[in-house]
Formats: sequence, C-alpha cells, structure tokens
Amino acid sequence: MTDVKVPSVGESITEVFLGAWLKKPGDTVAKDEPLVEVETDKATLEVAATEAGVLTEILVEEGASANVGDVIARIDETATGSEAAAATSVKEAEPATPAQPAPPQAEPAAPAAASGEPGAVMPAAQRLLDQHGLDAGSVRATGPGGRLLKEDVERHVAQQGAAPSASLPATGARSEEAVAMSPLRRTIARRLVEAQQTAALLTTFNEADMTAVMQLRSEYKDAFEKRYGVRLGFMSFFVKAAIDALKTIPQLNAEIRDESIIYKDYYDIAVAVSTKKGLVTPVLRNAEAMSFAEVEAAIGDFGARAQENKLTPDELTGGTFTISNGGVFGSLLSTPIVNPPQSGVLGMHSIQQRPVAIDGEVVIRPMMYLALTYDHRIVDGREAVTFLKRIKDAIERPARMLIEV
Repeated sequence: MTDVKVPSVGESITEVFLGAWLKKPGDTVAKDEPLVEVETDKATLEVAATEAGVLTEILVEEGASANVGDVIARIDETATGSEAAAATSVKEAEPATPAQPAPPQAEPAAPAAASGEPGAVMPAAQRLLDQHGLDAGSVRATGPGGRLLKEDVERHVAQQGAAPSASLPATGARSEEAVAMSPLRRTIARRLVEAQQTAALLTTFNEADMTAVMQLRSEYKDAFEKRYGVRLGFMSFFVKAAIDALKTIPQLNAEIRDESIIYKDYYDIAVAVSTKKGLVTPVLRNAEAMSFAEVEAAIGDFGARAQENKLTPDELTGGTFTISNGGVFGSLLSTPIVNPPQSGVLGMHSIQQRPVAIDGEVVIRPMMYLALTYDHRIVDGREAVTFLKRIKDAIERPARMLIEV
C-alpha cells in the first residue's frame, strides 16, 4: 500500500486546499497520473500518483484543507481495478460507476447511496433540490463517493422538463450557502488589505490615443502571426512602454525594504490574469530582453495555463511592476491596487471612440484611459505623472520604443 501525500509546493507554503478529485476509489491509476487538484495561496497544482495501481481510499475530501506531508489517499499497487472496485463497494456500500449505461432498473441504486451517506448532498445541490421540490433519493448522484452534485440536480431537472419557477416554495423561502475561502482567495484578501494598510497609495490618470498602435496591428498582424505563430496584441506594446517608462522613473521599479529603497536594474513585469478562482499575476522575467513576439507568446501561455491551473508558484512570485488590463471586461476606468512590495501598477481600460481636440479640430479617436496607482512613500507626484505621460507618449508614437528616445 502506497500513501499519497501532499507534496512540497513552494517555499513557506505549509497548507493546501483540496480541490476536485480526478479519480475515485476503485479506479486504476498510472504512475505520474494526476489524482487531485490542490490549491495553495499562489496557484492550483495537481498531485500525481507516485506508483501505478488502484486508488483504494480517499482520506481528505474535496473542500478540506491539509498540510504538506499529510496522507490524503492510498494506492494499492498490487490490486487490479476490478478487485479494488468490488472491495470499495462492499466497504463503503457505494456502487462503482459502470463502464456502460446502467439499465433502468439499476439506476436508483446511486441515489440511495447519496441520500444515505451523511453530508453526501452538496450545499448547492440541496438548494436546487429545495427550489424544485425534489428529494435527494430521486436524483442520480455521480460525484466522488456517491455525493450528489449541483450538476446532477440540473441534469435531472432538464430530463424531467421541470421549470424552476413551477416548484418554488409558496413561502418564497430563501437560502444561504457558506463556502470556505480558498487559500488563493484568502491570500488575495490579505495582500489587498496589507497594501492599503502599509502603503500610501495614490492614483493618477491619463488617456492615450490608440490610433497608431491599432494601425500598426492592422498593418502587420497577419505577417506577425505567420512568422511567430502568435497574435500581435496590445499587451506587448504596454509591456514595452512600461519598461521604457521604468527606465526613466526607476522609483516605480524599486521597493522599500526595512528602511532602505532597493532599486532594481532588471524588469520583471507581472501581468494580471483572471481565473475562476481569482486573480493571479504570472511574471515575465527579464522582460526588457524579450521581443514583442516573446512577450505575446508568454502572455498567451500564461493565460491558457492559468485557466487549467498549470501555473507554478515560481511563475507567480516576484515581479517589479504590474500591468492589469481591466478593459477586457469592459472597465472604462478603475484604480488598481499595488501588489506589495512593488511600488506601482498600471491599469489599462476599454478602448472607446471619443471626440478629442487635435490641432484645433474635434475628431473621433480610439481612446483608452490609463491609471497608475503608486506608493507615495517612494514615488512623488511628479514622478508618477511623468511616468504615465511617458507611457502615453510611447503608445501614441510607438516608434519611440524602437529607437529609445
């Protein structure tokens, strides 16, 4: 019998939060095959089987926390899948999921296990059951360990053709669901409060005419994608513009450490990426040495792997400056919060056609509001305004970034 333990997932991380089990008791697993997702305060990772065999027991259920080194499951490397499934069925009185669709008379067996096991009905599923006036025993459970999931109730309702409003309690009963904060969400909350309490944060604003950048993209996007295999987006322009501005205003690439200001001659640009579990900021290391194509490829890779919980803790640590693009969600204007111990964060926003005055004439241009939140302990207003103006100039005249003037 082999113990499956929570591995070390990064320096200073001692606790993890168990996410979805990808296997259930009785399943055959291969060596290095993912078993369960674990979430830390920095990222979501997968714990793989260290030996091939059969998963015989799950000791820590989805939603619970565990410490590094804790045993969360056991694998019998000598059993076959059918043997373990039979043993698990006798031990837990739960039928294994059949390989083929079960005949109609066998289907009620699963709900009996779900309703008979304490806590087997998940809170979201119970809420839907109440809304539709259903009993847990009438719905087929497919979750790990015979648990009844929200998706099971939704599937049952769809099959029965029941409308939610038809079965709502006459009293108009309301319900609440308590869901534990994940380590990632707790860390986000803690760091945001820390930033507000320890730094003197101010935000300055400007706007940039996106005409030149949009014309460049339109002219070269096909050739760029054909040559590099990635699309030419806006982020690479802003990463390059930020680096140019950081070289001009080094205070925004520095941090306060004890009673010293640490100036850095490298530019590790963190890029905010939104996931279902929260905001993460993977870092472009030495971004000053990256080409436009390398920046776009790296950001695209970060975005894809963030949605699949494939980012590593090392990719999410560090960073000397952060760029956040709220415009992808339609944000017109916002005040981003600095990610400690950094001293600044640039906020990008939606591009909108707006009337602007140019050379005494009113014209319509694609405009973007820019926001820079900075730590006033290290950055003065003059530096902050100069920094944002430098980014505006670089975006409106991108050739400046190429010849560095």
